[in-house]
Amino acid sequence: MSENGAVLVRTVRTATRVPGAEAPYDTVHVAVRYPALPARDDTERMSGALAADDAGAPYPVVVLVPGVNCPADAYRWLAFRLVAAGNVCVGYDWVGELFPGQHGLTPGVDIVAAGPSHYGERPTTPALRPVLDAVAALNESGPLAGLLDLDRIGAFGHSAGGTVLLQSAGPAWFPEVRAVVTYGAHTMASQLIGYPSNTLLPAPVEAPTMIVAGTDDGVVAASAIRYGEQAGATGHDPVERTWREAVASTTECWLVHLAGAGHMLASHPEDPSTARGFLETPTDADHDRLREVLGDVVSTFFAAHLTSNPSAKSQLDQLAEQPQPEIAAIRRR
Repeated sequence: MSENGAVLVRTVRTATRVPGAEAPYDTVHVAVRYPALPARDDTERMSGALAADDAGAPYPVVVLVPGVNCPADAYRWLAFRLVAAGNVCVGYDWVGELFPGQHGLTPGVDIVAAGPSHYGERPTTPALRPVLDAVAALNESGPLAGLLDLDRIGAFGHSAGGTVLLQSAGPAWFPEVRAVVTYGAHTMASQLIGYPSNTLLPAPVEAPTMIVAGTDDGVVAASAIRYGEQAGATGHDPVERTWREAVASTTECWLVHLAGAGHMLASHPEDPSTARGFLETPTDADHDRLREVLGDVVSTFFAAHLTSNPSAKSQLDQLAEQPQPEIAAIRRR
């Protein structure tokens, strides 16, 4: 906690290898943000290596799974928000294979595991387990030793990062994941990897899940051609269909639409030289305000499912009963 009462956030960094990935595209760089104490002596002041504030320990951990060609730092705004809410927050960068012969920043997508012959046999992201293992190692030594609750993991995924979370975060593979939030993600299957048109893949998540989308998502709309549909076609809403059909009815699942928000809302500041934000038509919505609301929604959902705070669930209920004006619709089942 800083002198003005705001949470002081610091970062510790590490790296890990992804089994089976070929060098040099086999290394993931991990940034772990945590609540810190102000510098207590000149050594800390000069090094910037500040001790963690253990007042809220053991801290639940939230992993931010990025979209394709979206750097981890683009989610720093959300990481800071989540640390202020009482979590330790993990982001990662992996320059790896996107498609055969094409490399870029990836959340980690196993095309074979996502394909029609092997879907459901293993996670479609090979990155999440190595990242969680790297975080577990930080819980053994260093400034975060003993301060992390590795049985209370939340995961937020944007775009393709959200898709691989929905496809992978089942209890058979990640029993420690207790809550999942996605933005601009769905489980429609691409014809490019061998699926028939209009195929929706089941999502094995059983932990409480919140699926968030913008009403003006130009990237999802333009991608309809990948699934055998036309952009703007009547009824083409793969995000809603994922909420309605792909997630099991036994799983607590929320669907939230933010009015006027686009696909790249979660990634800020957006780098116009990368990713596919160019597919979007700008709206006159206040995107800074929309990000505040997205931060409210995400932090409230994780608080309700990762902490024992008795007021957290009532705050989540209030979110649904008295939605903020920027929330175009909110449903739960």
